[in-house]
Amino acid sequence: MKKRTVVASAGALAVVVVAVVAGLRPGNDPVAAPQPVKSLAVTNEPAVARLGNQQVASEELKALLASLPAESRDQLRGNRATLESWIRSRLAEKAVLEQADAQGWRQRPDVEQQTRAATEQIVFRNYLQSVSQVPADYPSAAELQQAYDAGKSEWVTPALYRVSQIFLGVSDTQNLENVRNQAQELSRKAQATPADFAALAGQYSQDRASAERGGDTGLQPLAQLVPEVRGAVSRLKVGAVSEPVQSSAGFHVIKLTELQPARVATLDELRERLTQALRAQRQEQIAKAYLEGMLNTATLSIDGAELNKILDAKDQ
Repeated sequence: MKKRTVVASAGALAVVVVAVVAGLRPGNDPVAAPQPVKSLAVTNEPAVARLGNQQVASEELKALLASLPAESRDQLRGNRATLESWIRSRLAEKAVLEQADAQGWRQRPDVEQQTRAATEQIVFRNYLQSVSQVPADYPSAAELQQAYDAGKSEWVTPALYRVSQIFLGVSDTQNLENVRNQAQELSRKAQATPADFAALAGQYSQDRASAERGGDTGLQPLAQLVPEVRGAVSRLKVGAVSEPVQSSAGFHVIKLTELQPARVATLDELRERLTQALRAQRQEQIAKAYLEGMLNTATLSIDGAELNKILDAKDQ
């Protein structure tokens, strides 16, 4: 966030979404950095990128996108910089692997041991997932409603404030008073005729991004406003214009143009997220029960003496 701006970009509904996932599926964050997919052999198929002998084939990129949840896939499609960053990283990874193979690195005993361990984990996770499938009709409408009602306190979206500003920056302390006087004059004009605020912002505000929208900075929770601005906004009525507010970056003349009170998000708004969270939770429960069942199929014995030898060994 630039210092001169009033708010940082964020959506209130995202807060609800995070609450759903954090509350019911710990540690499940949206995919920000795509994970490498299985390397595909070099073919005559079109490639989206090349580096020497290496390439990222079209099929490899398609496989990456197909492996992502729908929302993450859409985000990645719309973020060209992130996608190209993944392509560059993948090509660099392949070039390094080419060098390692040329030196017989895959045949090193320590690498072979790690490869076997990684393969076991891949087989384990995939097989466990196959035997812990959640019924297609879960959760039912009643179960979804029950989960929504039980977590209702978590579905509160904060009050949203639509704020417009006229921002005047302070480059050094020598022009502080001049800028303060200009801000006060603009505040008096805007308070006298609030309808002219957008025109004043367009003409005088140095935050050009919002100035092009008549000073509008969008709907945001109070917590995401610059601290000095936050207090002024909380005291304003809709349509009112503040006295100049000084922050570390300069002076802000604020107009509150809209206020949406805090509310509880509806089930329809949360349906998809809540369904995904409940299905993930149920799959974890099924997988845990399956593993516990495996332990009950035969007599389990632990050799305490042998275990102590390992734990007491000085050379680990």
